[in-house]
Amino acid sequence: MAAETAPLLTSGGVDQRPRHVAIIMDGNGRWAANRGWPRLVGHRRGAERVKQIVRACPDLGVNWLTIYAFSTENWKRTTEEVLGLMKIFRRYIQHEAEGMAAEGVRLRFIGGRDRLDDKLQGLMSSIEARTACNARLNLTVAINYGGRDELTRAATRLAQQIARGEVERPTEADLAACLDTAGHPDPDLVIRTSGETRTSNFLPWQAAYAEYEFTPTLWPDFTPDHLAQILDRFGLRERRFGGA
Repeated sequence: MAAETAPLLTSGGVDQRPRHVAIIMDGNGRWAANRGWPRLVGHRRGAERVKQIVRACPDLGVNWLTIYAFSTENWKRTTEEVLGLMKIFRRYIQHEAEGMAAEGVRLRFIGGRDRLDDKLQGLMSSIEARTACNARLNLTVAINYGGRDELTRAATRLAQQIARGEVERPTEADLAACLDTAGHPDPDLVIRTSGETRTSNFLPWQAAYAEYEFTPTLWPDFTPDHLAQILDRFGLRERRFGGA
């Protein structure tokens, strides 16, 4: 089945396709285990799936895509898996940089970079600079990201601004400007694959009014058609943002 590309309309004719979709890409390890393969095989297959979803998003009307690649809690995994994941991240950036630049994708990263190795940090900064003028799709990758960690770092920045006299009476906007996602629109839709129904410390501030979709599909099996079907369902939802 071809991915749906037509705009979603309500009865009033208002485009209901989400501008910003965030995805918790879960299930790589289980996908591999189900086949008797090492977990890293699942992560490599998951990276391939990212490329497909990224390429599909503009045609589906998605302008912003944020993906959860590695959380602050993922350091608890085995050394072998963590090192393997970092290698996958480095290879992905190296191999996809030219293609993303050519396809108009702007790539940015959120999360603390201090625990990442120097080579990975350098690659991240390089591709951010190389794609900074692109606008067809804004792709944000969360690496070493945790929502509570982000809020703690943002509160520290805001406290420093207050101490310097730059902010007198802090507002929500002041705190938002200190987040890793400053300048990004909030996600309209958060998707989690694999059947789990947790938010796992992902974008707690930004997703306060997002719609959620939990799908049993494991991430390596999640296709652009799955995404298109979820976007169709999103178009049927009535979003009140606290209103009647």
